[in-house]
Amino acid sequence: QVQLVESGGGLAQVGGSLRLSCAASGLILSNNVMAWFRQAPGKEREFVAAISWGDSGTRYTDSVRGRFTISRDNAKNTVYLQMNSLKPEDTGVYFCARGRSLVVRTGAGDYDYWGQGTQVTVSS
Repeated sequence: QVQLVESGGGLAQVGGSLRLSCAASGLILSNNVMAWFRQAPGKEREFVAAISWGDSGTRYTDSVRGRFTISRDNAKNTVYLQMNSLKPEDTGVYFCARGRSLVVRTGAGDYDYWGQGTQVTVSS
C-alpha cells in the first residue's frame, strides 16, 4: 500500500519555526519530484515548494522563498520542509505529494500521491 505520511505540524508563534516531515512507504521516491502544498480555510490548495530528486533542484512560491527550505533524505525515503520566520498567512493544512514526472511543476494535477495533511497554525 502506497502511503505518504506527514508529521511535524502544530502551533507556532509569529517568527517561529516548524519542521515538517513526509515519510513514504510502499513506493520509492528516488525518481520523482516531491512537493509541499498547503490549503488555508476557504482557499484552494496552493503550491509551496518542490524538490527534484535527482539533482536536488528546488522551487518555491514567492511568498515563502528565503524562509522555507525543502530537502530530502534518500536513505530514509523522506522529504522535509523547514519553515522559519513563520507568518499568520502560513496557517493551513500542509500536504506532501509525489510528482507524476521528473519535471518540477506547480499544479496539483501534476502530482499523483498525496499525504493526509498536517495542520500548521501560526498565531500572534
